[in-house]
Amino acid sequence: MSRRKTERLLNLVICLLATRRPLSAEQIRQAVPGYDRDGDEAFQRMFERDKNELREIGIPIDVVRDPWEDEPGYRIERQSYELPEITLEPDEAAVLGLAAQVWQRASLAEAASGALLKLRAGGVSTDQPVGTGALELRVDTRDPAFPALWDAVRDRRVVRFDYRGAGSESVRSRTVEPWGVVSRRGKWYLAGFDRDRQAPRAFRLSRITGQVAALGKAGVVQVPEGIDLRAMVGFPDEPMDERVAVVRVRQGACEGLRQLARAVHLGIDGWDEAELAFTDPERLAGWMASLGPDVEVVEPPDAREAVIRRLKGAMA
Repeated sequence: MSRRKTERLLNLVICLLATRRPLSAEQIRQAVPGYDRDGDEAFQRMFERDKNELREIGIPIDVVRDPWEDEPGYRIERQSYELPEITLEPDEAAVLGLAAQVWQRASLAEAASGALLKLRAGGVSTDQPVGTGALELRVDTRDPAFPALWDAVRDRRVVRFDYRGAGSESVRSRTVEPWGVVSRRGKWYLAGFDRDRQAPRAFRLSRITGQVAALGKAGVVQVPEGIDLRAMVGFPDEPMDERVAVVRVRQGACEGLRQLARAVHLGIDGWDEAELAFTDPERLAGWMASLGPDVEVVEPPDAREAVIRRLKGAMA
């Protein structure tokens, strides 16, 4: 199955699970990425195939016929979809947690969030509040040091690398007993024991320069009992502060964005200016980049740079 089809089916399931009332085929077409660019006949054929495939793998899609509506509605009842309580052994739970940590399909989370935003913009109530992290399985493993450090953690092997400290241009060699790699707000960190400082330390992967060298034999690193890797990299318990982004929007476009904006100021040059509340610049960037040439993030600078990185990555 192609990546595009996998994403579309996943987002169709999320869409039908999240809605509080049955959705018409046209509402689904507008909300689920992968449908909105197809013609009417192509959409109907694709939608029918998708429904059949989901039903074949055991996902119950209910068809609801309202006597006051011309078209039937579709939804997935949570009671029929959700699995019964599952009990996992500690090692099984650890494997699932590990898989979630290294899931690289950030685009699935962004597309799913975008589908829910479209539903909200169209006036459809959803069970999943937009802006929460429930669909945000976002990690970024494009740091060159990640594969070698991941292997070192797996093999319990000492590593050496050159590291640039925060707020400094100086680079120093570090020898580390790696305990784990964890993600915080889309950034990856190595947590372990720094042999040079003789103390536990956390290192941001994007500040590692050059190659990571594995030293000695595998199996020599011992991870302390009860160590909290998340605490080592400073995971906050409180939510991120809400901020406001200023976005230029082409006139006559992006109606969903306009409805979600705090304010929209009309322009005279073919562009309006919208104010959007956000917490995570990377998540905002994923949404803005998906709107293509119809939007331009003006500020804040970190959100603007995040969009530019996304667009350059797409070009590459």
